[in-house]
Amino acid sequence: MKDGRIVGIGEYEGKREHDLSGAYVVPGLIDAHVHIESSLLAPAEYARLVLAHGTTTVIADPHEIANVCGAPGIDYMLAEGARTPLDVLVMLPSCVPATPFDKGGAVLTAADLARFRGREGVVGLAEVMNVPGVLFGDEDLRAKMDLFEVIDGHAPFLSGKDLNAYIYAGVQSDHECTELSEAREKLLRGMYVMIREGSTEKNLRDLLPLVDACTAPRCCFATDDRHADMLAGEGHIDDCIRKAVACGLEVEQALRMATLSAAGRFGLHDRGVLAPGRLADFCVVDDPDRFRVLRTFKRGAEVIDAGYLPPACPASPMHVRVPEPGDIRLAGRGEARVIGIVPGQITTREMRCSVDAAGIPDLDRDILKAVVTDRYRATGSGVGLVHGFHLQEGAIAGSVSHDSHNIVAVGAGDADIVRAVAEVVRLGGGLAVVSGRDVTALPLECAGLMSALPYDEVVRRLAALEEHARRLGAIANPFMYLSFLALTVIPEIRVTERGVFDVGAFADVPLFEE
Repeated sequence: MKDGRIVGIGEYEGKREHDLSGAYVVPGLIDAHVHIESSLLAPAEYARLVLAHGTTTVIADPHEIANVCGAPGIDYMLAEGARTPLDVLVMLPSCVPATPFDKGGAVLTAADLARFRGREGVVGLAEVMNVPGVLFGDEDLRAKMDLFEVIDGHAPFLSGKDLNAYIYAGVQSDHECTELSEAREKLLRGMYVMIREGSTEKNLRDLLPLVDACTAPRCCFATDDRHADMLAGEGHIDDCIRKAVACGLEVEQALRMATLSAAGRFGLHDRGVLAPGRLADFCVVDDPDRFRVLRTFKRGAEVIDAGYLPPACPASPMHVRVPEPGDIRLAGRGEARVIGIVPGQITTREMRCSVDAAGIPDLDRDILKAVVTDRYRATGSGVGLVHGFHLQEGAIAGSVSHDSHNIVAVGAGDADIVRAVAEVVRLGGGLAVVSGRDVTALPLECAGLMSALPYDEVVRRLAALEEHARRLGAIANPFMYLSFLALTVIPEIRVTERGVFDVGAFADVPLFEE
């Protein structure tokens, strides 16, 4: 190695030599699609954690912070990413807000994105989630797509001629496949398929039969949304490799997906393989099948953890009218639209249940109240019903609520829901579990999305939140499921600060069937 690149492979004498004692060397791992904000860590702390797991490059979409802070949020992620050895390459957010119905903290137009084109570290346009906008020729969205050659997609369940039109418009990849048939159709139409394994998005096992020697060049790994506790406990892309090999994939194919395939998808011809002229990005592993990362090298230098450095923190907009119990009280009875949580997925299913509002919460049927409170304009709160959280008492709330990041709460009682929302506001953004007088919380000082704490402290506090929620009966990873309740671009049904939203109809709908 010289000047951060590989000179060659063979018998050389070096000014400095590393004896790896029979270990294996593989190219640095690449995450093809991730939201760093979803780790709940500031970029430098995120980098400390994933570098130790052999990741040397991430393709990051900062649309979470962009929805809160606008273009300054993108500037923040680029600046903070530059403080770390990890290569944080940015795909610019294509849909801020996610849909014309959503109102977050910012709106980004094509003109706003144009000033980032050509900037170091910017590689393309991130997940185009406004599928109707593509199909019906939204002019501003078209202008954004015309700015870039590399364009990622976001099109769950899109199929047939609509999928053809979406691809024809210029979209090249998708990370939202949850079924093998869906992934096959997209692959056969020329898309790159990113196989995702996050905290709640467990798609690897179902999609892995897609991968063979012919298709591996078009398949990559992505973590998308993975909390700090999962990164610390299970790993990052190394975890995806271990799981893929355990499911029967040849280790060579898994390694290709984690390295060369991802590099090729984004035109990163300087990395992804151990060869002359390429970046000397690699990790040292004990055994390819076990794949335990022992050391990581970036541009020829071993990555030594320099420890915690306090991050800069952008402001967290918090102009909120905390609801009173009367503000979230429901009235009526009849057939109601209930959000059904799907374990291991971010999709939901629309349930139709006979409901008497006076009987909510219905603990026997696990039907609870879900509340989304506007954090930007103090317009109030929307209320829906959700099945699958299993809470028997108390409430949970957070300011991480994709994609607008209003405050979202679920609880077994109105008073606890109100207290949980109030605690998030008091923190200036964060996660909270409330039951009676007991409160467990994690402040998220950075835009209400990321903590300013060291990663090990964030992991500890996440464990405390999880334990408190578990004692109340909650599902595992409740905050990740909570964060997706308001995501209006993933089927089937959601809740926003306006009320219930039907993704298929692409419209607000009443809670009770009319």
